[in-house]
Amino acid sequence: MTDFGDKKQAPIGIIGAGLMGGGIAALFCAAGFSVKVFDENADQLSILEDRVKAVVDELEKYGLAEPGTHKKIKERVNIINGYSDLADCAAVIEAVFEDPVVKAAVYSQIEKHIDKRALLATNTSNIVPSDLTKRMKHPERFAVVHFWNPPHAIPLVEIVPNPATIEEIIDVAVKLVKAIGNEPVVLRKEVAGFIGNRLQYALLREALWIVQNGIADYEEVDRAMTLSLGRRYAITGPFATADLGGLDTFLTISRQLMPQLASDISPLQLMEQIVSKGNYGAKTGRGLLAWPENRSESVINTRNDELLLRRNKECGKSPAESVYQQVIPRQSNKPLKQ
Repeated sequence: MTDFGDKKQAPIGIIGAGLMGGGIAALFCAAGFSVKVFDENADQLSILEDRVKAVVDELEKYGLAEPGTHKKIKERVNIINGYSDLADCAAVIEAVFEDPVVKAAVYSQIEKHIDKRALLATNTSNIVPSDLTKRMKHPERFAVVHFWNPPHAIPLVEIVPNPATIEEIIDVAVKLVKAIGNEPVVLRKEVAGFIGNRLQYALLREALWIVQNGIADYEEVDRAMTLSLGRRYAITGPFATADLGGLDTFLTISRQLMPQLASDISPLQLMEQIVSKGNYGAKTGRGLLAWPENRSESVINTRNDELLLRRNKECGKSPAESVYQQVIPRQSNKPLKQ
């Protein structure tokens, strides 16, 4: 098993050259790794270099990559012709469409060619890994390695074992994530949605319920979130927040409020009505909110600026140290045995 200390070692394979695959490839490129990328969609491959360069340029701009890294993209990021070219990879990360059938077909090809000791990972944001290993020859070397979008601006990477995953593979995944400057969080066991998306969709359900019941509109809910919890949770998570606010107070309010919170899927009716009309969000100009021309680009640029400035500040303090870690001491990343 490699510790990823020497960037001249075996390359990293990425399957899928879309938004996430390209972003992940850019992170490895910026960290000095050789990367092999494969996608059956030629259109995605045709824009891969531009996609990688856009990310690397941002990393350089904010001091998160060595100056001149963009000049090394052609040298470090290589488009391959097929799965057989993955044979020398130390790890392969799949980032294709969120369909278990599609993913299973990809794994069957990958397993024909990579070393049985190599890490095989999926970037799925929701599917439990045991649902993806049913036809695998070596499920013990498989795990979720879930990067958040955009992967160069959001440091979190959730690592989720399946019941057969060996600890050595989890250790490899942790070292790999740290080697590119991101922050791993290891789950002790699998659950749909992992940590981040379970929290995100619980919040989305409550936000939809508030609008559905005429309490506030979409814009007001977004403003309330970004002006309060959004700022607080960037510094302290829900448990640190509760402790700092007084756990006795939070317990009293929880007993009063939790029974009244949304607890079913009826709020989804709002989204279903909007989607049924062909309104899919920013990409169609309307979703829950209106997205006039250039608004989404402006919002994304502002978001990335804020996130990358924060990453720069965190990295400038000391290696892998952040404000959060000053409040909550880092816990061991070693997972419990299944």
